[in-house]
Amino acid sequence: MIISKPTKAFRLASIFALLAGVFGFLIGLMNAQMQLNEKGYYFAILLFGLFSFVSLQKTVRDKLEGQTISKPYLLMCWVAVGAAIAMLGIGLYHAELLLSEKGFYAMAFLLSGFSAITVQKNVRDTMVLEDSQAPSVLVEEAK
Repeated sequence: MIISKPTKAFRLASIFALLAGVFGFLIGLMNAQMQLNEKGYYFAILLFGLFSFVSLQKTVRDKLEGQTISKPYLLMCWVAVGAAIAMLGIGLYHAELLLSEKGFYAMAFLLSGFSAITVQKNVRDTMVLEDSQAPSVLVEEAK
């Protein structure tokens, strides 16, 4: 597998997408007509989701690079991602919000999650390339 340095434009676009998703979600929560405990639930799901997405990406990447990853931890990462998405879906299904608001929260959450994975990948690629001092690196695939 060849690792190339992500372009500055791609890195900035990834960071911007992450900020747009997170701040959009949080601004929506601040303006929502719901109780504080409901807002806390959605905020906790956002944090849990972002952490689980990044953890899964790191684990999968470590495995691809030949590092030993325990199957229980990999399974736990997948379960955490699924749980975060399911908790958001169940919460939104039962929430007394307009359908457009539910869609907004779902899209902001998914944008945040995808861009968090992308930012983590960009950071990892940049670190690997800085360690090797080369514009691209050939990494042997794990067998």
